[in-house]
Amino acid sequence: MVRARRGVQASWCWRTLSADGCGCSVSARHVPVPLIYSETLFFEMADRLAEDGWRELGYKYINIDDCWSAKQRDVAGRLVPDPERFPRGIKALADYVHARGLKLGIYGDLGTLTCGGYPGTTLAHVEQDAQTFAEWGVDMLKLDGCYSSGEEQAQGYPAMARALNATGRPIVYSCSWPAYQGGLPPKVNYTILANVCNLWRNYDDIQDSWDSVLSILDWFSANQDVLQPAAGPGHWNDPDMLIIGNFGLSYEQSRSQMALWTVMAAPLLMSTDLRTISPSAKEILQNRLMIQINQDPLGIQGRRIVKEKSHIEVFLRPLSQAASALVFFSRRTDMPFLYTTSLAKLHFPQDTVYEVQDVYSGKIMSGLKTGDNFSVVINPSGVVMWYLYPTALPAQPWHVVGQQAPGEGFRPVLL
Repeated sequence: MVRARRGVQASWCWRTLSADGCGCSVSARHVPVPLIYSETLFFEMADRLAEDGWRELGYKYINIDDCWSAKQRDVAGRLVPDPERFPRGIKALADYVHARGLKLGIYGDLGTLTCGGYPGTTLAHVEQDAQTFAEWGVDMLKLDGCYSSGEEQAQGYPAMARALNATGRPIVYSCSWPAYQGGLPPKVNYTILANVCNLWRNYDDIQDSWDSVLSILDWFSANQDVLQPAAGPGHWNDPDMLIIGNFGLSYEQSRSQMALWTVMAAPLLMSTDLRTISPSAKEILQNRLMIQINQDPLGIQGRRIVKEKSHIEVFLRPLSQAASALVFFSRRTDMPFLYTTSLAKLHFPQDTVYEVQDVYSGKIMSGLKTGDNFSVVINPSGVVMWYLYPTALPAQPWHVVGQQAPGEGFRPVLL
C-alpha cells in the first residue's frame, strides 16, 4: 500500500491522441506548434494551472505521459529523459512545478518497453526506477503494462508499491494492472488491488469521441456491482481522462462527461491545452460545486439506478452529511426530453424534505419532498445534475448499502 492514500483526484496530463496512441513528435514539422511535446509545454501548462484558477480548485498534478525518456538507459542502467524534449531534466521540471504549488506525475511501464517503444521497467529495474523518480521529486507514477506478461504484472505491480514506499517519498501510484487482465474477477482481485495502488485503469483507453465515452460508461455501468465497492478514499477506479476541451465532444456531451465522471468518483485528469481552452470548456471543468461533489470525503462511487426505455438513465452518488448527487442522463439524439419522476420512485427515504441545487445552472429549489413528482428537461446527449441535501430528516439517518443489478432500481436502506 502506497503512503499517499488520499490519492490524486484532479490534475492535468498530456496524452497525444493518434492511431498508435503516442504521437510524440518533437518536431514542428510533424506536430502543430502549440502541441510540441517538450518541457516547454509542461512549464507553460504549470503556469496556467497556477495562474488561471485551476490550482485553487484542486487541479494540482501535472502529469507527463509516454515518450519522455531517451531510447536507452544510461551506463548505470538508469532511465534518462530525452535530451531534446527535456534538456533541463525532470528534476528541473519538478522544481519548477513545486515552486508553483503543484505536483509532478510521470509515466512508466512494467515491461521491456513502454507502449510507445521507450525503455520499460522490468522486474530487475523496479527498485532502481522508483529511487530515480523519488530523487527527481516525482509525486505520482502511472505504471502501464505493455510488453509484460500476466505473471510479471502480478509480481511487478506490488513490487513497485513496495519500492515507492521504500524511497520515503509520498508518490501516488496509478496502475494499469486490471486493464490488462480484463478488468473483472477472477483475474482481477480488487481487494488486493486496493492495498497496492491508489488508482487503477480498469478498461480501454479513451479516445477523443462521444462513442468512446459511451463505451466506457457502458462497461462501468454493466459491471458496477463489482467496481463500485472497490472504490474509496485512496483507492479509485479510473475510467480514463476527461476529453473536455478537445475536439470530439459537443457542449452537451462535455457537460455529460464531467457529470458522469464526477458521479463515478473518478479522478479528474484533464487533457486539453490550457493555453487555448475555450471559455465554455473552462466553465465546465472549473465548476466549483461539481468539484466539491467529486472530492466528497466519503469517497463512495455512484451507481446507475434507473435505465428507462425512453433512453433516459439516472445515476446516484451518496455524499457526506446525508447529501446526494443525482445525474439525469439522456442517450437520445433527437430532441430535449421531459422526464418526470419522484425521489420516492428513486427509493429515497420517506418523510424527508430536500433543498436541491442544479449543479450547472446554480438554481435552487427548496422544499422538495420525497413523494413530490418533478420534471427535468434533458437535452440530447446531455445531463441535468442535482445536488440534494436534506432540510428535514426521517427518524433515522440513512446510508446507501444495498447492491443491485443495473436497471433494477436501487433502494437505500435505513440503518
